Amino acid sequence: MPSNTPRIGIVGARGAVGTEARSTLSQREFAADSIVCFGSARSEGTHVLYGSDSLTIQPMNSIANHELDYILCCADAQAAREVANSLHGDSTTIIDNSSAFRADPDVPLVIPEINADLLTPHTRLVANPNCSTIMMLRALDPIRRTYGIQRVSTTTYQAVSGAGRTGIEELHRLTRAYLNEQPAKSSVFPVSCAFNVFEHESAIDPETGFNGEELKMISETRKIWGLPDLSILPTCVRVPVERAHAQSVTVDLEHPACLTSIGEALRTHSIRVLEPGDPLTPHDAAGGDDVIVGRIRIDPDSQSRRVTLWICCDQIRKGAALNAIQIMECLIEQRHGSKKEHTPGVACAEEQNRKVLA
Repeated sequence: MPSNTPRIGIVGARGAVGTEARSTLSQREFAADSIVCFGSARSEGTHVLYGSDSLTIQPMNSIANHELDYILCCADAQAAREVANSLHGDSTTIIDNSSAFRADPDVPLVIPEINADLLTPHTRLVANPNCSTIMMLRALDPIRRTYGIQRVSTTTYQAVSGAGRTGIEELHRLTRAYLNEQPAKSSVFPVSCAFNVFEHESAIDPETGFNGEELKMISETRKIWGLPDLSILPTCVRVPVERAHAQSVTVDLEHPACLTSIGEALRTHSIRVLEPGDPLTPHDAAGGDDVIVGRIRIDPDSQSRRVTLWICCDQIRKGAALNAIQIMECLIEQRHGSKKEHTPGVACAEEQNRKVLA
């Protein structure tokens, strides 16, 4: 049984999510026996910060030698499968941020505020949902519990950092080129992300017309809520924002609602709700732990059963690194009965303080 001061590994420790995982653990003053960072052959031997400490990136093929209690896998699906295969039968618990295991019926797909009951002391592999799914369901779940939800329609406005550190760098590069009237080509995205909006770059399924990001939101929402027939219609869009996603979400309810009770339900479940007229942008969410809801409206022609919300959330933080760490905290609490209260954090300066025109 892992200790309540566990040995933790971070796979993909130099990437956007891995960087945020290091920052979040440090800010939360996580009681760990050790932190070991892993990366690709290109990163091996380089150094990253954990608080004031400098940690050396270890080779991926050495993971099994470190006798880790938990691994936060912040890499792609191929790397996640390699990690899982290398630790098959081991006592290490893997919390994976990629899409590798989300659809596996035997792997819990967890947002701790919604379905932490799926975790047990014997859980050895947990999937972190897609960032867009996490922020949408955190905002909608209190409404679902109170009024029931029949269908969901959403349009996402997704920051370039959803494509990782290279997405941020491409926005910086193409913005500078655009302002200086210099030619520049996209390499991360299919078209320029500077001063532009385009459909999410994931591949389109020829049978349904949905792209990969939209299909993730559909399947993951149904799995997390246990509603396999729920109607969900997402449209996922990439926007020239460095950090934090936004969503416009409309839900049809089973029972009538009012604005006051919707706000109360959200606040009761630790959702930050803005007052009518207060502006909400991705900049307000960037760097914080909160899922923020603004502009709650009820369709006057729906018998009070159709509600629209505007949602913003730091998708690298709560949409990835923080959610994975909260899963780990839930498992530690289950295994050892120890729980620590945490104050909201601030995203790592390494990413947050970047300027588009730097």
